[in-house]
Amino acid sequence: MKVLVIGGGGREHAVCMALAKSTKVDKLWCAPGNGGIASIAECVDIKATDIDGVVAFSKENHPDLVVVTPDDPLALGMVDALEAEGIRAFGPRKNAAVIEGSKSFAKELMKTYEIPTAEYAVFDRSEEAISYIKKMGAPIVVKADGLALGKGVTVAMTEEEAISAVRDAIDGGRFGGAGARVVIEEFLTGPEVSVLAFVDGKNLSTMPSAQDHKRAFDNDRGPNTGGMGAFSPSRFYTEDIAAECMKTIFQPTVAAMAQEGRPFCGVLYFGLMLTPRGPKVIEYNARFGDPETQAVLCRLDSDLFDIMNAVIDGKLDEMDIQWKDDAACCVVMASGGYPTAYEKGKEITGLEDVKESIVFHAGTAVKDGKIVTSGGRVLGITAAAPTLDEAIQKAYADVDKIHFDQAHFRHDIGIKKG
Repeated sequence: MKVLVIGGGGREHAVCMALAKSTKVDKLWCAPGNGGIASIAECVDIKATDIDGVVAFSKENHPDLVVVTPDDPLALGMVDALEAEGIRAFGPRKNAAVIEGSKSFAKELMKTYEIPTAEYAVFDRSEEAISYIKKMGAPIVVKADGLALGKGVTVAMTEEEAISAVRDAIDGGRFGGAGARVVIEEFLTGPEVSVLAFVDGKNLSTMPSAQDHKRAFDNDRGPNTGGMGAFSPSRFYTEDIAAECMKTIFQPTVAAMAQEGRPFCGVLYFGLMLTPRGPKVIEYNARFGDPETQAVLCRLDSDLFDIMNAVIDGKLDEMDIQWKDDAACCVVMASGGYPTAYEKGKEITGLEDVKESIVFHAGTAVKDGKIVTSGGRVLGITAAAPTLDEAIQKAYADVDKIHFDQAHFRHDIGIKKG
């Protein structure tokens, strides 16, 4: 079978690696791919958002499956365009991907179907948003309504910080059209947990829990990023909490999307906070999370190709998906200056010295036969072990073997007390 994966980050490297293990997959493409993916798949020079280009390539090369992983092409309707040409595709259609593409849609869905989440209000005029902030006080959370590469959320500890975030988004155009509208939310407290689930429109199968680290610096300081590392499983997500989430959040969300005429088929990401009043939804993503995917998929003990086909065929309930008992830790090595300004083209050395971990490439390229940096998040060093503490130690031991100019990483991935 021939498979085309769309995207070029660490998440796509993890997905490609899992698919490459399938005995049914004998040809793997990735568009556009990266310097690490090139070792297991043929990289195709097509941007992830180039719907016409992906459709044309698929019509010419006849992949048996196209896996659309990033948020942008899903929100733009790439799955719809592929299906219109009779091409089998994994991922939600445009009308279901809106659950991530519009935070205001997601909040209204949760309100309508009584799915627990933070109290909120939606604004597209900065003056009204600022009045609301002054009324509610701080701390408070400001979110760009649309897709903003994981950087559209401001957890404001002061009213001034919240007001600045509103002005940047609505008046300053910091996130383009994605920030023309903002969602302002109640500040919640408690441990954060990420739970990804395969969903076939009506059935869902959850993956092992994970926990992301969004802030750029140690001790959860600095600006939000796309993710500086993740570990699996969460230290806080118990079987009782999992059962409560299934009853109050997971199944109701899938049923709500179906009821709305937007059946969700693909991977649905639940960003949760375990508050003193019970689990609540912070956000939904319409795809594999990054870097949670690196930590979670290395624990998969079933055939990902089979699972994806079961999702498309609405037969997920017939699958017995197996996961390894090991824990896993992913440490992101980023370019200095990320998530704002950073330089590219730095040579990466020491990759051949890594023996215990999997090195997932996120922002790399091949130049003159050498692996160089080409993005903000560069590598995800991911280790698995019988215990989480062992996985953390293994990952950091291998991080120390890899070098590039101005490399930046957090030193506390996996060491979360709340």
